[in-house]
Amino acid sequence: MASADSTGFVTEAIVFLGAAVVAVPAFKAIGFGSILGYLAAGVAIGPHVIGLVSNPETILHVGELGVVFLLFVIGLELQPSRLWAMRQDIFGLGGLQIVITGVVLMGVGLAGGLSPPVAFVAGFGFALSSTAFGLQILQERGQLSSPYGQKSLAILLAQDIAIVPLLAILALFAANIEDLRASDIAYHLTIELGAIALLILIGRYVLTPVLTTLSRFGAREVFSATALLIVLGSAALVAAAGLSMALGAFLAGVMLAESSFRHTFEAEIEPFRSMLMGLFFMAVGMSLDLGMFMETWSLVLGLVVLVLAIKALILWGLARLFGSSNADSLRIAVTLPQCGEFAFVLLGTAATAGSISAVENNVFTAVVIVTMAATPVLGAVYDLVANLLREKGVDAEIVESFEEANAQVLIIGFGRFGMVVAQMLTSEGISITAIDRSPKRIAYAGKHGYKVYFGDATRADVLRAAGAEQASLIALCIENELVMEKAIEVVRREFPNAALFCRATDHEHAIDLERIGVDFQIRETFESGIVFGRTALGRLGIPSDRIAMIEEDVRVRDEERLAIQIREGLYAGQDKLHARTPKVREDTG
Repeated sequence: MASADSTGFVTEAIVFLGAAVVAVPAFKAIGFGSILGYLAAGVAIGPHVIGLVSNPETILHVGELGVVFLLFVIGLELQPSRLWAMRQDIFGLGGLQIVITGVVLMGVGLAGGLSPPVAFVAGFGFALSSTAFGLQILQERGQLSSPYGQKSLAILLAQDIAIVPLLAILALFAANIEDLRASDIAYHLTIELGAIALLILIGRYVLTPVLTTLSRFGAREVFSATALLIVLGSAALVAAAGLSMALGAFLAGVMLAESSFRHTFEAEIEPFRSMLMGLFFMAVGMSLDLGMFMETWSLVLGLVVLVLAIKALILWGLARLFGSSNADSLRIAVTLPQCGEFAFVLLGTAATAGSISAVENNVFTAVVIVTMAATPVLGAVYDLVANLLREKGVDAEIVESFEEANAQVLIIGFGRFGMVVAQMLTSEGISITAIDRSPKRIAYAGKHGYKVYFGDATRADVLRAAGAEQASLIALCIENELVMEKAIEVVRREFPNAALFCRATDHEHAIDLERIGVDFQIRETFESGIVFGRTALGRLGIPSDRIAMIEEDVRVRDEERLAIQIREGLYAGQDKLHARTPKVREDTG
């Protein structure tokens, strides 16, 4: 028989899942997003409302693994090459935003009578925006690749990097925050930077050969286990050294950032990250004491208005300073003014260390939650004002509503055909992401300067991690017809807004693709055969205008034959195949 403990665990799991299933879709339907849904679900089932769960602290410790996995995914985005390209926005714009906002808010706290430890935790905790919330907003609007979206991403990346030294500083606060010395901070930051460099070297020279070997076996469960082993192993190792588990996960992500397996690992971790982050937010909601909130609601709302105003003003001013238009600066200001999930981490760490009281922790937690709730409202108000001003003839550079994303292309299959497609697109400066399942092709493409990621084209989670949701066009350059058929089904179902271009292996495959209704298909040998035949005709002395006429006629007859074959079968329309191009009669006047 099942023990009482196991029955209780199952009961609590049912409560959490049921609350999430009800709250999250409801909040997404009204435009507030999944994070607020999880927070509301936690408040409802917590000890201060219905009371279905009475131990939020225990749940919070488990949910913090969600933050661990989130930092791993963030680390995966921090390739040295990308960091270097975005260095001005990340370390300049983002770094200044953290320092200026943190110092200003800390100063406000000190002026309001807070002790230095509490003012520090509140000031720099509130300075950090929500990575999960901000990225969700940008992705839902389809604007992650827009100019303002890229600057917003740079700010979020800077904040995500900043959580590492902030957590290290809070570890020192456990002894006595007032005894903190600059030499201690420098010492610990040196150790952390050295660990980052060491793990990147390990990732480049040890993990990649091991992962390449594992990829040849093609077992998905092996990659799932490997991903979890890397994240949890690195987190545990760093935690044993006296630092946070989140730092270890971050370092694990960084050391795999240049790996061809990055998108596959992101896809494998995503289900765990999503569930555990949901649990984390629910645990935070459970910890909110509504009775205490009702006693301090005026203070909470006043702090919310103050924090939103200060953060929005600083974001707007710095974005303008770093070259953004007024419209883009305003969009950044209304996208990232909320406080984020890392504020919960900092507050929880400070509360454990005894640096802040229960009342202060509850007030600050409420401020974070309400600023998140206010962000979608700010975006809607901004759109309304922008549209009204535009109707009155105000220049779009002054104020403009949110725009669509820039075009992106996802190339699936990077053999010889895919490489030529990539060359055409990158020659115009169009950004591409390429994935392939063959380690040999990935290595070959790397020798020619192309970054290709390992991934399965039939897995929606891998395609999503590679950017399929933001892609304007998905190019299936796969040789295997069965794999392409499955990939087309996944793309049509999961990413219907992307144009679908396909490589056909032969005429019969082209007919199948036309029947499916892809946006464009081309036989891999057709164009090369046309060029070959055109050059042969020239060598045989046929005039160039006659060659052009023959080529045009062959193309037209091929399209007509394909239409007949779709209706009547593979061997129909042979008269179109063997017809001779008529000559133009000369007018003898």
